[in-house]
Amino acid sequence: MRLVTHGDSAPSSVNRYLLPHEHQVIMVRRHPAVLLRPVAEVFGGLIIAGLLSKWLGDQGAGGGLVVVWWAWLLLLIRFVWKVAEWSVDYFVVTSKRMLLTTGLITRRVDMMPLGKVTDMSFQRSLLGRMMGYGEFILESAGQDQALSTIPYIPYPETLYLEVCQMLFPGGNDSDD
Repeated sequence: MRLVTHGDSAPSSVNRYLLPHEHQVIMVRRHPAVLLRPVAEVFGGLIIAGLLSKWLGDQGAGGGLVVVWWAWLLLLIRFVWKVAEWSVDYFVVTSKRMLLTTGLITRRVDMMPLGKVTDMSFQRSLLGRMMGYGEFILESAGQDQALSTIPYIPYPETLYLEVCQMLFPGGNDSDD
């Protein structure tokens, strides 16, 4: 099974970081659950703004209403920013390494060569099990790597098995 988005081509935001001799095996966006907190902030802010508008409207404080709704607008703009950042964040596994690309303006690319991975596990919280995401934990031989945890991974069991198969390719081992 190959897990890639949009056919077999990586978006240009990811493709520029792939080496000529690499081929992508897995490419996924991080799970949309990464946006749960910004969504809660926007809706919570909307409820608070509505309640304050009612209260301030009864008090006759028109200037306070403007401040309340501008504050909510800032929360909304922050939410739109988080969605835009999520839309360009990818987890990529190639034939040689793992990459996590993040950031809209300041681009960050964390990488770990597959050959350096000595241990890999994943964990899922209760919310992660309910929503379908998990977190990968990577370890290398006593070194501190840029890529050690990858949160909000969709299909964690499938991706875990796929990556493990690349890390530890099995031959035709027999117990004879």
